[in-house]
Amino acid sequence: MNVLTTQRVEELFLSLERDEQVNIISHGVALRLADLRKRFDMAKSRVHQLEEKYSKTLDELEAQKLPDDADYEMHEDYVMWHHWVETVIETQNRIASLDEIAQQGLYLGENFSVSR
Repeated sequence: MNVLTTQRVEELFLSLERDEQVNIISHGVALRLADLRKRFDMAKSRVHQLEEKYSKTLDELEAQKLPDDADYEMHEDYVMWHHWVETVIETQNRIASLDEIAQQGLYLGENFSVSR
């Protein structure tokens, strides 16, 4: 979306009644949380699979270093393991932020604003 289109969308959104703005954002937060929770569960599952496969956590593996005789599969798993651990952490942080919005609601005073 270019700047003019973004500005136009923001203007249209801000022209809506406050209740309608809150409803739109609330529904968006709920949908995003559902997506993030699915991603979080999948990432946790992948991390768990790798921990089961190698009988250790990624931290333990890194403390011991990859074995000199590690095969291609272990190297691939090691890279993906990092990815999934990072995904768990990142997704958990996003969920926490949006969860706070969902729990607190958007009526936090008259300073409500969606623009940056």
